[in-house]
Amino acid sequence: MRPVSLVLGIVLVLAGAVWIAQGLDLPFAPSSFMTADRTWVLIGAAAVVAGMVLIGWTRQRSAE
Repeated sequence: MRPVSLVLGIVLVLAGAVWIAQGLDLPFAPSSFMTADRTWVLIGAAAVVAGMVLIGWTRQRSAE
């Protein structure tokens, strides 16, 4: 179960980073309905934080 939660955390961080880039309308971000919509910056930031928490929780559990 630990590898699954670690991978899920990594996916959340990466997806959140893409959502932030799209929300900020950065030139390297893929175009979509999220482009230049500041709402996605907040959603992306929440996803990055959730992913980092999940990764930290998974690593802490594996250290015990």
